[in-house]
Amino acid sequence: MLFQSAAILHCGTEIAMFRPVHCGTHEKPSNRGTSMRNQVRALVTSRNWEACIIGVIVLNAVTLGLETSPAVMAEVGGFLRLVDQVILGIFVIELMLRLYAHGLKFFKDPWSLFDFSIVAISLMPATGNLSVLRSLRILRALRLISVVPSLRRVIGGLVAALPGMGSIVVLMALVFYVFAVMATKLYGEAFPEWFGTLGASLYTLFQVMTLESWSMGIVRPVMDVYPYSWLFFVPFILCTAFTVLNLFIGIIVSAMQEEHEAEADANRQAIHVDTGLILEEVRALRNEVKQLQAEVGKART
Repeated sequence: MLFQSAAILHCGTEIAMFRPVHCGTHEKPSNRGTSMRNQVRALVTSRNWEACIIGVIVLNAVTLGLETSPAVMAEVGGFLRLVDQVILGIFVIELMLRLYAHGLKFFKDPWSLFDFSIVAISLMPATGNLSVLRSLRILRALRLISVVPSLRRVIGGLVAALPGMGSIVVLMALVFYVFAVMATKLYGEAFPEWFGTLGASLYTLFQVMTLESWSMGIVRPVMDVYPYSWLFFVPFILCTAFTVLNLFIGIIVSAMQEEHEAEADANRQAIHVDTGLILEEVRALRNEVKQLQAEVGKART
């Protein structure tokens, strides 16, 4: 009895030290599978693994850029193609590990589906009518978005800003339409190439909004014929280039800030939950140790 109690105390002490021990029981195969999956999950979510994948993505982007040079391809084209195939194999293995680690949850994550789609496109045969797929290999560089958290936050902010941007798009379309109709009526006869039709006026006004050669290329030639046309173009630029576009920027910045705050709140909540679980485990371990000590005390008496 004393030896059994001592063995029990030894097992309890090992548990309290957070070290796995085998106290005369055999681990079930399902537990071994779960342990393996947890280890793989820890691997694919570790910082070192993410750093390695980022390095591979950057290397792949560089090699694909070098393939656009005929001189480089003439010298080391075979080596670059070999590197490309090796990198593709690394991506496939990484996706298989992530699929094994996360199971069906892998297909519920939008970023995982994004990575899966890019790698799937790369695996398709780029021959015959599908030769255009070779040019899509550079899409692998976009995997940096799914790997780097800061880039994910930017995309998340842009997606979150889409509902708010809808009203701004409608406002801008209305402003463009009104000014395009006015420009077609006012300047269409003298400048049919720029304002002869409603479509031409819309395109010309879009060029003016981007401030690309708007003064010397469009407005000043119009002012040579219509000296007071600046009364039309200046308000248009103020309404579009400086007001409406700044509204776009403001909505995007606000959405990105909300995305960052939501992520910070989620991290704090996760830390709080983990802390509570750890405290519960510590209390349970203390109770087990007390019970084991009581058993040892009874055995000694």
